[in-house]
Amino acid sequence: MANRKFTDRDGQHWEVRERSHAEWVLEPILGNPGAPRRIKPPAYESDPFELTDQELRRLLDASTPESEFRSPPRKSPFLD
Repeated sequence: MANRKFTDRDGQHWEVRERSHAEWVLEPILGNPGAPRRIKPPAYESDPFELTDQELRRLLDASTPESEFRSPPRKSPFLD
């Protein structure tokens, strides 16, 4: 399956990868220095190829860098 590519307002290139039905990842490509970002796909569309570049730009603007999604380490149940 191919991934959807688009260009943001600054001319940077991004690739949309569908991680699940509830999460897409926007990955920088072609020399884009940005960080990968996670987004929740819009409820009205489940296929990134059906969205316009303008809609994808709006989702990118409202997205959060993937590094902010890391959960804190969990305590091991085997340690005292």
